[in-house]
Amino acid sequence: MLLWLSDYLSQYISGFQVFSYLTLRGILGILTALLISLLFGPYMIQKLNYHQIGQSIRDDGPETHLSKSGTPTMGGALILVAIILSTLLWSDLTNKYVWVVLFVTTVFGAVGWVDDYRKVIEKNSRGLPARWKYFWQSVAGLGAAIFLYTQASTPIETQLFFPFFKDIAIDLGWFFVVLTYFVIVGSSNAVNLTDGLDGLAIMPTVMVGSALGIIAYIVGNTEFSSYLFVPYIAGTGELVIFCGALGGAGLGFLWFNTYPAQIFMGDVGALALGAALGAMAVIIRHEIVFFIMGGIFVLETVSVILQVASFKLTGRRIFRMAPIHHHFELKGWPEPRVIVRFWIITVMLVLFGLATLKLR
Repeated sequence: MLLWLSDYLSQYISGFQVFSYLTLRGILGILTALLISLLFGPYMIQKLNYHQIGQSIRDDGPETHLSKSGTPTMGGALILVAIILSTLLWSDLTNKYVWVVLFVTTVFGAVGWVDDYRKVIEKNSRGLPARWKYFWQSVAGLGAAIFLYTQASTPIETQLFFPFFKDIAIDLGWFFVVLTYFVIVGSSNAVNLTDGLDGLAIMPTVMVGSALGIIAYIVGNTEFSSYLFVPYIAGTGELVIFCGALGGAGLGFLWFNTYPAQIFMGDVGALALGAALGAMAVIIRHEIVFFIMGGIFVLETVSVILQVASFKLTGRRIFRMAPIHHHFELKGWPEPRVIVRFWIITVMLVLFGLATLKLR
């Protein structure tokens, strides 16, 4: 939006041409989203407290969590507003990839909002029934997948690339739609499972999202992509704005979500952010690298799958409680220790994922 305005004004004042630089708009996207989160966070917490929109805590969970009952939730709505407004302000709105990630983020956020509303406002412990939740997730995931497949202008946009190998690429054909669906929906639910401790999900989301922004800039730049032997996809660089907004909004939310949390993200934030990460990974053709960098999300999901499968097949539990962050809590780790150690692991995984860009 402001890019159009700056293009117009640059006819009269040449200084406005500086806003055409992607890096500057990316920085401004970070700062805009960060300021929105910091400025409106206290107001949102106050309103949620006033209307008693608080989190319900499971009785079978760690005892240390019982004191969190009533903490305001649905704070993810603040993150989404900050991301969407910042992206609309600073990105090129003629870019199709920007609209794909905005669409995915908005729809998955709406699904999460309905789920939270039913749990917190209507006091329905089931929330949105699972079948309807996955139905709408599937509609959005398949919609984005089909759009990306039909709008692909080069074979590269639907090929699967492997880290460490510069010459190996698999033509996916229609299987691209299947892969994209599972990446978006799977990532959405993985982040949701991780969102169980104060700041545990949002910081890895910020780190992984920022790393995807770096990759998007490289993939959308002919010189950098050629030098690093990564696929060049025109227009993906504009996702830097969205990734920057995600990072800024996430850090602003962390200001209030850090231990002990003043507000929780809720499904409205976790489902939307996870889907956004998955959509970006697909667009820039770095799904495998995304799985590496988001290893904590993968670990949390696998722990739940293993726990359920083991209990149904053998009647025994592998972990004291799943997702796995609760297992470490029940082993005696203080909550801040679990959180920070998972953050440290994410830092290492993100750096390893970025290193794969050069090690080819």
